[in-house]
Amino acid sequence: MRPKMALCDSAIRKAKPADKPIRLFDGGGLYLEISPSGGKLWRLNYRFAGNEKRLALGIYPDVSLAGAREGRGEARRLLAQEIDPGEHRKVQRTAKADRATNSFEAVAREWLAKYSPRWAASHSEKIIKRLENDVFPWIGTQPIADIAPPEVLKVLNRI
Repeated sequence: MRPKMALCDSAIRKAKPADKPIRLFDGGGLYLEISPSGGKLWRLNYRFAGNEKRLALGIYPDVSLAGAREGRGEARRLLAQEIDPGEHRKVQRTAKADRATNSFEAVAREWLAKYSPRWAASHSEKIIKRLENDVFPWIGTQPIADIAPPEVLKVLNRI
C-alpha cells in the first residue's frame, strides 16, 4: 500500500467535478471539496470537546494551497490553546460588525439626533453640513474605538 501524498497545485487544477462532491485530502484534516457545479472549497475537519466539526477556509483559487495550509496551522494553534476555531471566527465576525455599527459617522448622527431638537433648526443644519463636508469623508467610516488623536488633529488642520 502506497502512502498518501500531500496535495499539489497541479492536481488541484486538473481535478474535475463529478456527480457527487469529491474530496481531495492534504493531511491534518485539510481537504478541498469539489462540488458537482465545479466550485472548489477548502475545508478543515477537526475535533473539539469530543465533537467532530468542520471549518470552511475559503474558495480555491482565491485561497491558494499555501493559504489553506496556513489556515489549518492557525486553527491548530487555536485548538492547542483549547479555543474552538469556528467559535473564534464567529466572535471575530460579531466584533467586526459591532465596530462597523459604531463608526464615527453613526455615533455622530446619533448624537445629533439626540441633541438637535433643543437647537435652532439653522444651527442643526450647519452642524450636519460641517460634519458631512469636513469630517465624515476622512474619519466617518472608521470605528470610533480605532480613531487616534493624531487622526482627529489632521481633520481639524484640514478645516
